[in-house]
Formats: sequence, structure tokens, C-alpha cells
Amino acid sequence: MIELCHGLWRADTPRRAEQRQFYLHEIFSAVPVEPFTREVGELAAKVDAEARKAGVSIPFADLQIGVTALHLGYEIVTSNPRHFRMISGLAVRRL
Repeated sequence: MIELCHGLWRADTPRRAEQRQFYLHEIFSAVPVEPFTREVGELAAKVDAEARKAGVSIPFADLQIGVTALHLGYEIVTSNPRHFRMISGLAVRRL
């Protein structure tokens, strides 16, 4: 949700902001927004610690998205799978 909404607030014109707001409305009407729970937070801490021990840094937003999907048994479908593939056990498909 953060990454999607971030694009709205970074719009460089009122027209682009309007288009992005419409897009967000459509997405949030069709796709549930899952909560970031304590269990997901604990999993994020574990995954992040393991990655850092291996010398890898996963951007925070991708870590949140990825571990939430992993916890819920969801697959990630993205045009930028690089960071998500760093999360062991997470199903990732390139868009």
C-alpha cells in the first residue's frame, strides 16, 4: 500500500495525481489490504537479520510486502522481482 500511495503523492501534475487516485481506488476496491501484524513484523525482523548476515540489504518496503505475502501464503507478481527473490520461500513471478 505504501508504494502505491507514494506514487500518488509524488505526482508532478494535478492530472497525473487524479489518474493515480482513480487507479488506487480501483486497486483497493479489487484487492484486499492485509494488516502488518506482530507475527509479520517478527518474520520481517528474522528475514532482514538473515539477509544482513549474508551481506544483503532488502529495501524496507519490499521487505514489508514480501514477508506479508510469505506469511499469508501469497505469491508476489512484479515487474521488479530482484529484492523479493532475496526472501527465502517466497513465491515470486515476473509480470
